[in-house]
Amino acid sequence: MDIRLVITNCPDEETANRIALAVVEAKLAACVNILPRVQSIYRWQGAVESVAEVPLLIKTTAAAYPALEAAIRESHPYDVPEIIALPITAGLPAYLNWLAAETRQ
Repeated sequence: MDIRLVITNCPDEETANRIALAVVEAKLAACVNILPRVQSIYRWQGAVESVAEVPLLIKTTAAAYPALEAAIRESHPYDVPEIIALPITAGLPAYLNWLAAETRQ
């Protein structure tokens, strides 16, 4: 079982909810956590930016990741959205089995 935790930040709650619902309904992810707003500071096009964003923690499989990435890019308003996939190397087996069963392979 090859499981991933995908992180992306959204500009607002509406976007975060829309993306989370879409990827779970499409079975591209088993679960999405919508976190409270965070302050992000980053360099973009030569300037330092500081904006409030809404983070998403998306649980998916490696097999579903390419379609998940495409779905996020399609519905995300940023030109270059943060999309980071981290391997999940351990976890409660029952939870990981559920996650894999609820995600399109």
